[in-house]
Amino acid sequence: MLSALKGQEVSIHFLDGTTVRGGVLEELDEKFVKYSTEYQTLYIPITSIRAVEVQTKERERPRVGFGQ
Repeated sequence: MLSALKGQEVSIHFLDGTTVRGGVLEELDEKFVKYSTEYQTLYIPITSIRAVEVQTKERERPRVGFGQ
């Protein structure tokens, strides 16, 4: 299932509650994921991942102030 996300920018949420964002899934196998950002490359064990998030559409921010 993760192989469909290869090459996409994703956020990875870990079991301990931490998150990494802004990186790309480069390689996958049955034990590890290679995740690269502009500054680092992480080799992440599959067993430490809680969820993988793909942002499909940018959220529109609510307008603040008084409308006319």
